[in-house]
Amino acid sequence: MTIQQLKYIVALDEERHFARAAEVCMVTQPGLTIQLKNLEEEIGIKIFDRNKVPLTPTLLGIEIINRAKKILREADDIRDFVINEKNTLEGEVKVGVISTLSPYLIPLFIKSMKETTPKMQFTIKEAYTGQLIQGLESGALDVAIMATPTGNPHLIEHPVFREPFLAYLNQNHPMADALLYEMQPGDKAELLLLQNEYCYNAQLLDICGIKDPGKIKEQFLYDISSIETLKNLVRAELGFAILPELSIINEAHTGLFKPFKEPKPVREISLVVSDTFSKKLLLEKMNEAIWNCLPESLQQNFAYRKIRWNDSPYFIKAVSKL
Repeated sequence: MTIQQLKYIVALDEERHFARAAEVCMVTQPGLTIQLKNLEEEIGIKIFDRNKVPLTPTLLGIEIINRAKKILREADDIRDFVINEKNTLEGEVKVGVISTLSPYLIPLFIKSMKETTPKMQFTIKEAYTGQLIQGLESGALDVAIMATPTGNPHLIEHPVFREPFLAYLNQNHPMADALLYEMQPGDKAELLLLQNEYCYNAQLLDICGIKDPGKIKEQFLYDISSIETLKNLVRAELGFAILPELSIINEAHTGLFKPFKEPKPVREISLVVSDTFSKKLLLEKMNEAIWNCLPESLQQNFAYRKIRWNDSPYFIKAVSKL
């Protein structure tokens, strides 16, 4: 028994004629007749007396038609509820953001969302990629703003923008006076990574062509998780860093960062939700708010190559140890 079959018998009751009912249902008359026959055979009851003109429901058919009308009304109520749920901009939403993006995007994003969705309450959680994925799967988070693809079949990704990576150099670096950065022989051994930021580190290793992070110089091991600390280490001439562009938007005057040549290495930033998430209008508003608060340089088209992380041997090996 299907909703469509119930619609057919209600239309037949209202029209009392196969051809007119088929026209109302936008189906061929033979198709409608077959579906009625299939339904009657399934329940073992004749719903209409075909020997009478006009077509007349049987006594049991009248009761079945009345129940069908009730079911269809309830189905419409469910549809209206779903549409309203998708379009509502009220209530609480828990948003997770990767820690390498949160300090730079969230202050801009919150200001825009406060104007767009004044009746919504946002709880913002900064976390590592693995924690965000776990939060989405468990329901602890509704939406995550993170680098994609995740490689998780139960999550839905809505790409928002591509964020270029930049080289962050100290004043004595060989490329300090260049307009564009090119990898130098000594840079790979000086690359600074972030503790527990497996997806971010995997992207940096990919950009530098490093297969084994053990090749990086390890006289000092830095157990840090802040991009700002990485910057200070670079300024102190203790290493070399690759940073996402949003992390240096207020440092254009320093001249310490250098863009890569095109195609620029970028990370894809997306809104990620579970496959059961229903608030589509909210996602549209969040997408719009993020895009509108980006600096103009990130809104422009440019040649790029997307840096993946979820298929990196380093990422897989590091996460397996958790």
